[in-house]
Amino acid sequence: MHTQENGKTTILILGIGNILMGDEGVGCQVVQHIQSRPLPEGIECLDGGTGGFHLLDAMQQADHILLVDATVDGRPPGSVLKLRPQFSSDYPRTLTAHDIGLKDMLDAFHLLGRTPRVTLFAVSIKPLGEMSTELSPEISSQISHIAEAVLKEAKTILAENHLEK
Repeated sequence: MHTQENGKTTILILGIGNILMGDEGVGCQVVQHIQSRPLPEGIECLDGGTGGFHLLDAMQQADHILLVDATVDGRPPGSVLKLRPQFSSDYPRTLTAHDIGLKDMLDAFHLLGRTPRVTLFAVSIKPLGEMSTELSPEISSQISHIAEAVLKEAKTILAENHLEK
């Protein structure tokens, strides 16, 4: 894994989702929750919205990306599955549609020889319904727990990289 010029590891917590589609915006809501508190050096947050090439630079600068996104997988709403996908084919097929471009970008990193490690926090939601800016009670009640799990993972990565040096 590469590090910044100052020798520090950079972790990008990237929330993906459409906040106009209720629970589908859970990734963005988790990032907003995390951004409301002080973060250790080396951890950056980005509300990535529905993805796209505007995320490319931030993603390329990170050593490790902690990706938070919704998935419609039939599991109870608010369930979290932590995965370490390497290629787009490793991602759950049930991730929401905007992830196609994001997964393609991650594949492109591998082709360019720049492969940040990715940890995906896939949050189960009910099938998408009507447009709404509100989260369901099942998802809303889990935001702080998901944020804590993501921060714990980020701090663990920082500690492991500190010990490797």
